[in-house]
Amino acid sequence: MGTDAAREAAVRAIVEAVAEAGLETERPREGSFLVTLPGTAKLKTLVWLEVGPHSLTLTSFFCRQPDENHAAFYQWLMRRNSDMYGMAFAADDAGDVYLRGRLPLEGITPGEVDRLLGCALTYTDENFNAALERGFASAIRKEWRWRAERGHDMRNLTAFAHLAEPAHRD
Repeated sequence: MGTDAAREAAVRAIVEAVAEAGLETERPREGSFLVTLPGTAKLKTLVWLEVGPHSLTLTSFFCRQPDENHAAFYQWLMRRNSDMYGMAFAADDAGDVYLRGRLPLEGITPGEVDRLLGCALTYTDENFNAALERGFASAIRKEWRWRAERGHDMRNLTAFAHLAEPAHRD
């Protein structure tokens, strides 16, 4: 398959997969897709799909650089990479964490796009809270204390109740 034909087939595969899944999608330019995946731990995951001349690149922001426990935080993420399909956690120059993948265009089918998007959502949702606990525990404790003292809504912090001081858990 020629380069142009492979690109066109990959674009069609993405269009078909996101339409079938009913996902919110933007197309800011030719060959580029910004797909919104609804999640549980991380309520929304944005996945950028870019159809290049020879490969499909997937990029999704996971979280900003950790405030603390840097070595253990990044080491834990690197251990996750060994079991991941089609993508891996990577850090940019600032230390912010992304899911990144690159696959050959010839393998891009609607089923493969669905699999990749499902993996991106799974890897984000299954690892998000644990990553926040490792890299942002002090900030979570501070936020919990602040909200508890003022009687603010704690719903989006309930996954981190075990990090709160006993006096502030109730």
